[in-house]
Amino acid sequence: MSQQLINRSNDLKKLRDEGYCIKIKSAFLLVNDVPYVNFQREVKLGIIVSKLILAGDRTTKPEDHVAYFIGECPCHPDGSPLREILNNSNRQQLADGIIIDHMFSAKPVLPQNSYADYYHKMTTYVSHISRHAQAISPGITAQNFNPVTDVEEVSVFNYYDTATSRAEIDLISKKLALGNVAIIGLGGSGSYVLDLIAKTSIKTIHLFDGDTFFQHNAFRAPGAPSLAELETRPTKASYFKGIYSKMHRNIIEHEFFIDSNNVEKLREMNFVFLCLDRGSIKKMIISKLAEFGVPFVDVGLGVHIVDNALTGILRVTIGTQQKNDHIETRIPFSDDEIENEYSNNIQIADLNALNAVLAVIKWKKLYGFYHDLEHEHHSTYTIDGNNISNQEQYEAQ
Repeated sequence: MSQQLINRSNDLKKLRDEGYCIKIKSAFLLVNDVPYVNFQREVKLGIIVSKLILAGDRTTKPEDHVAYFIGECPCHPDGSPLREILNNSNRQQLADGIIIDHMFSAKPVLPQNSYADYYHKMTTYVSHISRHAQAISPGITAQNFNPVTDVEEVSVFNYYDTATSRAEIDLISKKLALGNVAIIGLGGSGSYVLDLIAKTSIKTIHLFDGDTFFQHNAFRAPGAPSLAELETRPTKASYFKGIYSKMHRNIIEHEFFIDSNNVEKLREMNFVFLCLDRGSIKKMIISKLAEFGVPFVDVGLGVHIVDNALTGILRVTIGTQQKNDHIETRIPFSDDEIENEYSNNIQIADLNALNAVLAVIKWKKLYGFYHDLEHEHHSTYTIDGNNISNQEQYEAQ
């Protein structure tokens, strides 16, 4: 992916063609082998780093004038720091494999007071730093045409996750890089769960649903299918894979329902989102997940008409190896028909979406993406009153 980005971005290609040793990693641009002077007036080689702002597989104009440096503090020939560009010296990890030592801030001397592209930005910083090394060692340069020998990283995304790099939360996001995550049921909340987790670094997302994507499903699912798409009557699994595979490389559709004959497929999962209605099947699945040692989150909602308006409660219940003694009392397992308009496909996409959001937030808490002070394993949201209640707390050791 990085070579494609370089080849299709004129500014990056120009840097490479002129002999700069550049590399793309986690949506950051690195210029390697930049000569600089340290406190001892020795000439060393460092790395200049910048966030990348992208439009698909091409760079756009840099959004700021900030850059980072990996190495000792760059100095003048007399060993005094480059105060004119040095913002701070604070060792920190921007992303996996990128630990920077210093932050620079240097605005270009131009009427627009901004960098035209990454060639302009990076060569400006190279000049700021390396000209002092050249005063001590004439002829030394960052344009040495050295090859980059690192193996290109394989991403689960079809394009770089620049949202994570901009926020500088790459290491936090990597906590969600589980091997296999399953979504069972894509009728309502499950499709919104997919919408959210497809934007994370999960290695492989498995979709289990044997139903057809009908016209009424379009009114409670993310996105907007065309009439022509509805007329093809795709399965829900194949329909949603088609949408989210545009972003995430590894989405596998299973166009069938989980039952006692195939539940063994869940043994390889690291986490499961349960978004199905049938209680008896759900009970069997949860029993097997407990046997397999696979944590899960189960979502549900009940909606009723009261005084010519809708009211109801959303539920999110998780089961882990640390706590699962609440499952029998918190998750309904009956298949009996009840007076619940949701079972008749009332179009309530906002509730489906909220149920999915609450489930995904809880999943992210479980893996340390968000702080989790209460370790609740059961939560409900009541529409009337806008109230969230947390129960079944687990005292973490």
